[in-house]
Amino acid sequence: MKANEIIRTEAGIRLVKETFSRELARELDLIPISSPLIVSHDSGLNDNLNGVERPVRFPLRMFNGQQAEVVQSLAKWKRLRLKELEIEAGRGILTDMRALRPDEETGPLHSVYVDQWDWEKHITPEERSLKTLRAAVEKIYRVIRHTEKTVAGRFPETEPILPEDITFLHAEELRRRYPGLSPGMRETEAARQYGALFIIGIGTELSDGTLHDGRAPDYDDWITENEEGTTGLNGDIILWNPVLERAFEISSMGIRVDPASLLRQLAVRGCMERKNLPFHRMLLEGQLPQSMGGGIGQSRLCMFMLRKRHIGEVQVGFWTPETISDARSRGIMMM
Repeated sequence: MKANEIIRTEAGIRLVKETFSRELARELDLIPISSPLIVSHDSGLNDNLNGVERPVRFPLRMFNGQQAEVVQSLAKWKRLRLKELEIEAGRGILTDMRALRPDEETGPLHSVYVDQWDWEKHITPEERSLKTLRAAVEKIYRVIRHTEKTVAGRFPETEPILPEDITFLHAEELRRRYPGLSPGMRETEAARQYGALFIIGIGTELSDGTLHDGRAPDYDDWITENEEGTTGLNGDIILWNPVLERAFEISSMGIRVDPASLLRQLAVRGCMERKNLPFHRMLLEGQLPQSMGGGIGQSRLCMFMLRKRHIGEVQVGFWTPETISDARSRGIMMM
């Protein structure tokens, strides 16, 4: 019985991934390309996430001990690839990324193994605006809803629940609405109310001096004042997950930094030394295209669409015996 259920889940995973990736490429005009598993340690290309997570690093014997790192995401690599492939403005690239994040706090939503669709789109300097970002979010959300309806056609128990429209809220607005709650609890209350929302300004300092959540300083632009008078050109797509009864992050994305915002964000985060790395030098010298992009969790999306309670139900992760035993006691079938 367990084997049959896992095989059925595998069929659902394939349906989600095939449907979503195909429709995402069509909606955003993205070209599917290959992507790396490792990058050079001193290239500046790896994602530093919140600045404290350690990447998997190891020496390469055939390259005189040069240090390589397993990617944590492809936020910066994609922008460089836009330049190398000479992708014109209005088009972009889509990769099927695999990564390791050894410092991740594992649990029902998090695994050391990360799989996501990483996308990046070439935009013009004039398109560096919240209007551009909003339009991209709405297209992605349209693909999410299409995927939900497609999955429900094959798996009747996964009845569509997403609202027709996604709601946009700034992190400062969330703080004002729920001043006594933590950022995570604010997300849950807003997600419960709206069903789907995009939180703008992740990483920017709020009026009380706190952050809604951390963001690395060298890809998303979270410091620029936008045309609506708030700060930030980035954010997260959050859905209400009725199975877990909590907010459920699907994607982090944004307009990328230009030279001015890169320097400001490096200074705020106290890591100006990064400006001398190869990637950062290219950006500061105007050699990289203006772009926007993000990552969309594959296992996260499969969890949501198939109404699963644990990420281990939709990916072969690495779990402690205690985690596996606890899951079994609650009727959760880990892969």
